[in-house]
Amino acid sequence: MRSSDLIFAGRFHLLRQIARGGMATVYEAEQIGAEGFVKRMAVKIIHERFAADAAFRQLFIDEAKLSADLVHGNIVQIYQLGQADERLFISMELIRGITLFQLINAHRARRLPIPGDIAAYCASRICRALDFAHHFTDHQGHRLDIVHRDVSPENVMLTWDGHVKLADFGIAKARTMADPAADRRLLLGKKHYMSPEQLLNQPVTGRSDVFATGVVLFELFALRSLYTEEETLAAVEEVVLEPSPDLADALPGIDAGMRGLIAGALAKDAIDRPSAAALGLALDRWCADQGIAGSPERLQAHLADLFQDQRPLSVAPAPGRSVPLTNAEP
Repeated sequence: MRSSDLIFAGRFHLLRQIARGGMATVYEAEQIGAEGFVKRMAVKIIHERFAADAAFRQLFIDEAKLSADLVHGNIVQIYQLGQADERLFISMELIRGITLFQLINAHRARRLPIPGDIAAYCASRICRALDFAHHFTDHQGHRLDIVHRDVSPENVMLTWDGHVKLADFGIAKARTMADPAADRRLLLGKKHYMSPEQLLNQPVTGRSDVFATGVVLFELFALRSLYTEEETLAAVEEVVLEPSPDLADALPGIDAGMRGLIAGALAKDAIDRPSAAALGLALDRWCADQGIAGSPERLQAHLADLFQDQRPLSVAPAPGRSVPLTNAEP
């Protein structure tokens, strides 16, 4: 062992399942350390059926490596990539809160619109996360041009204390990344949030993420999808080539300024869309013009009012679920 190496064995105690996706399951877990040290975090474990699939393993590894240094207040932090019993896992920041998808569903169920400043604040923070990723540089100062490629309400977390965090860089792509799983990567993601160029399997840039953010922003105000996944899959050319729906008809109660921001993000040609930074600043200005600036305190109060019966409870460890996940390199 080199004097600079530190070899250790880690262990995670799985408490409960948080979410299950197409490629992996996420658990709330306790990291067990020396001298009684315990830390709550999330552990994402690749599904057993994909554990031996080279393409899916590479996607999982890419997510961990790409996200490891994306340290930003609006991005879910990745801590570790490990392997146990031939199955890869990623340990990450545990988010105590809900998804943006749950917020939209709660308002839809109550038939209540989401306050405009809350919607704009959430979208502007998504833009901050994206701008950071789009301009991120490696340790040598080389820009990586990371594109998330899967911005959707399910991948945006809202903490109970009012912060917005973008998650799941599972199909993200950096310009410098070797891509042996390119064909598999294109099959993943939610088609009805994809930009025209992504749907057509053309090169994508950060403006593709801006399009997806525009779709999310539309959904925050309309409480419905711009397109359904079924519509997108059944008529890709129509979705790509035809103009977007008339926002004056689709969002009759929304002022022209916000409709203009959404329309700009949804421009069919990527060159006509703003950057993530520009859209985020425009959303913040729109909030200021309304006289109520979006803030963590506003979002925190809104979530407390809307989800007062769903605040997190302490979870007792489940007997027999201690799992010796180690820090072994894949």
